[in-house]
Amino acid sequence: MAGHGAPELSTVDATGLSLGIVATRWHADLVEQMLDRAQAAAKACGVADVQVAHVAGSVELPVVAQALARRHDAVVALGVVIRGETAHFEYVSSSVTEGLTRIALDESTPVAHGVLTVDTVEQARDRAGLPESSEDKGWGAVVAALDAAVTLRHLTR
Repeated sequence: MAGHGAPELSTVDATGLSLGIVATRWHADLVEQMLDRAQAAAKACGVADVQVAHVAGSVELPVVAQALARRHDAVVALGVVIRGETAHFEYVSSSVTEGLTRIALDESTPVAHGVLTVDTVEQARDRAGLPESSEDKGWGAVVAALDAAVTLRHLTR
């Protein structure tokens, strides 16, 4: 299971920080659930300034995440990519991961990778923060990004 060994971060005090969230329209039922959980996590962490943007698919996430990283203390990218019978899954997953990582480093802004890259819809449902899910990646991605933003704020004082 991907969550094995995960840190015990339920919330952080991110009062005064701003957050950008970019979410895909593919697999909208799952992504919108993740977005709801992400917004709930931001609120639980004391973040009042949350900007949400939507894009068509996961390949479009990095360019919008970059724009958000220039305006916010932390960014979260949300989406679902399900493996098919072609190499498309690898291309999409790799380009999204590399793009989000580059943005975080180039902009010195935490960018959380909340894109589920799974083999089946059932695996995505199990990570989407539904009542029956074993994981809540929308919530976790926000807390991780805000935790990094808080750390960066302390390092730059």
